[in-house]
Amino acid sequence: MRAGGGARPRHAPLSPTASATATLLVPASVAMPAPRLAHLRHLLLSQRSAPARSLAPNLGHPLPGPLHPSLLLARAMAGVAHAGLATGSTEYEEVLGCLSSLITQKVRADTGNRGNQWELMAKYVQILELEESIAQLKVVHVAGTKGKGSTCTFAESILRSCGFRTGLFTSPHLMDVRERFRLDGLDISEEKFIRYFWWCWNKLKDRIGDDVPMPAYFRFLALLAFKIFSDEQQVDVAVLEVGLGGKYDATNVVRAPVVCGVSSLGYDHMEILGSTLGEIAGEKAGILKKGVSAYTVPQPEEAMSVLVQRASELGVSLQVVQPLDPQKLEDQPLGLHGEHQYMNAGLAVALANTWLEREGHLNRIHVKHSGTLPDQFIKGLSSACLQGRAQIVPDPQVNSENNKDRDSSLVFYLDGAHSPESMEMCARWFAHITNNDGTQTCSLEQPHTDRDSRKFLLFNCMTVRDPQRLLPHLLDTCAQNGLHFEQALFVPNQSQYNKLGSLASPPSEREQIDLSWQLSLQKVWENLPNGNKGLNDANSGRTSSVFESLPLAIKWLRETAQQNQSIRFQVLVAGSLHLVGDVIRLLKK
Repeated sequence: MRAGGGARPRHAPLSPTASATATLLVPASVAMPAPRLAHLRHLLLSQRSAPARSLAPNLGHPLPGPLHPSLLLARAMAGVAHAGLATGSTEYEEVLGCLSSLITQKVRADTGNRGNQWELMAKYVQILELEESIAQLKVVHVAGTKGKGSTCTFAESILRSCGFRTGLFTSPHLMDVRERFRLDGLDISEEKFIRYFWWCWNKLKDRIGDDVPMPAYFRFLALLAFKIFSDEQQVDVAVLEVGLGGKYDATNVVRAPVVCGVSSLGYDHMEILGSTLGEIAGEKAGILKKGVSAYTVPQPEEAMSVLVQRASELGVSLQVVQPLDPQKLEDQPLGLHGEHQYMNAGLAVALANTWLEREGHLNRIHVKHSGTLPDQFIKGLSSACLQGRAQIVPDPQVNSENNKDRDSSLVFYLDGAHSPESMEMCARWFAHITNNDGTQTCSLEQPHTDRDSRKFLLFNCMTVRDPQRLLPHLLDTCAQNGLHFEQALFVPNQSQYNKLGSLASPPSEREQIDLSWQLSLQKVWENLPNGNKGLNDANSGRTSSVFESLPLAIKWLRETAQQNQSIRFQVLVAGSLHLVGDVIRLLKK
């Protein structure tokens, strides 16, 4: 039995068909659940019969035909084995399956969704006996449209550099759900995650009924974060990023944070938060609390007036923080790259400084002189790392096959920008870094290059977002900075097939793949004024393509780079953090 009294759920037994398939296809040394066996069987049958079909662009060389079934099986089984190693245990896969069951199939803005009943959060906290634990947490709470995750990352890194034990809760994750829960700068261990998960899961399962359903996905994760941070007794500060909005966000059960912050506001999640900046700002201002210091950054007038009014109603002095002056870093770069990060860093400095002041810890920091930040702040800001934000990843497969004395032939520039404003920032960063042959990476430096380069866009976004607001901002900003894309590639997210685990597999039958959204994105692109201008206008042919899956797009890029080694291929991946995570996962394989 697990803590909480209830036995964990069990998976259904293997079906007779799946069992027979296991006997036919799988060596005795490999254990595979029935769904994956059925998937492989369909995959083999479809590959034997399906005609080859490609939507890929043609840059002068043919794409390979379909794989032989035996090779396909070997590769698929290797992927299953790799995924098993990545997650580490069958029990962890079971946990991910339970979490997946909490993901609602309804549109997030559907007010008929029972998971949107805010009053249930208080009931969940009561069931888990977390009221007192949450009240005792020393919280930094941050909302916003753009930069709230970066702000939280900076603030956590600063306070950790000051010697405090930290807990950080952010969203979404890119590859593994444990990324959302960091203890002292590291993802929570699998063992701890499993233990805390079953404790919360069984406690809630024992009490659910018609009036109290299981919490929706994000609410469960927020409750889990509160349990983790409160039970890890050495956590001095919990930095919480709002998931969506603020007023009705699951993290807003915190009634008395030490300090609150609101990062840059813009148009996003309008189907839920409202169609105007004023309405959106009203939702974000919901995290402000009476008597709690609050900070924000320069905002559009419509948004700022709402924030100021709400702060006034609460008797709170809302202070506006300017972007951090780079000179205060003593020639150290920010750990997160991009001009916009100085805005997030400035907000993080204010939040961390106020937390130290309110908790009586200002004596821990040492300021050399008024023109610079304390050493611990500089260390925290320069060492902060957050995957998927202005991240540069040379492709390990293509670059390992090329001569070692050459610089990277295929490089991915990853940024999870998914709002009009963040698209502009992303475009400026990409144009600056590629025009100057930048070397900013988290782990791998690139030598300077004089080689010819081609720019590609790899893009997808959620269907609730308006591509007419995203793609023009990206393309126009790139064009203003002298950058044009050779090709735009539109793909479905790999993770749409498996929201949590490492076993993401696209539909085995080609006719099951719905590319209608990707085709609509392509149409928007083709109709943009700059959408049909490649680097070589006379010879570029089609300037956009739709791929059936992300692995096919990556494969095509790799083959193109390998067959054109005199050219450097620079690929901007944007529009969705889920897409960015899928790309990182594929590159790490």
